[in-house]
Amino acid sequence: MEDYPAYDENLKPLASKLRKSGTLAEVLLWQSLKRGQVEGFRFIRQKPVGNYIVDFLCKELSLAIEVDGSSHDVRGESDRKRQKELEAMGITVLRVTERDVRKDIGSVVEGIIRMVSEISYRE
Repeated sequence: MEDYPAYDENLKPLASKLRKSGTLAEVLLWQSLKRGQVEGFRFIRQKPVGNYIVDFLCKELSLAIEVDGSSHDVRGESDRKRQKELEAMGITVLRVTERDVRKDIGSVVEGIIRMVSEISYRE
């Protein structure tokens, strides 16, 4: 398990708020990720890491899953910067679209399982 830089304590209340008010896609994906349902690995929702909050994090694999909704269409540059900073911390970032989660969650989960298998095989 990776040790990440200390996160900004001011993010804790926001992370809690985000957990309580997740999008439909985040709630649907959480149903497939919680309680070790993906190859036995544990994911956490809305986890502060450094100066960011990632949608889902598996600490053991250093894997973050980000659900991109329509707001990400206009935040491209800030998303790229954020992803580079997370990757510099040793975190692999897997981006999925909100639309894909809502329309075909099975394929999204299969992609996550493939990524989890690749990462766990490397270790």
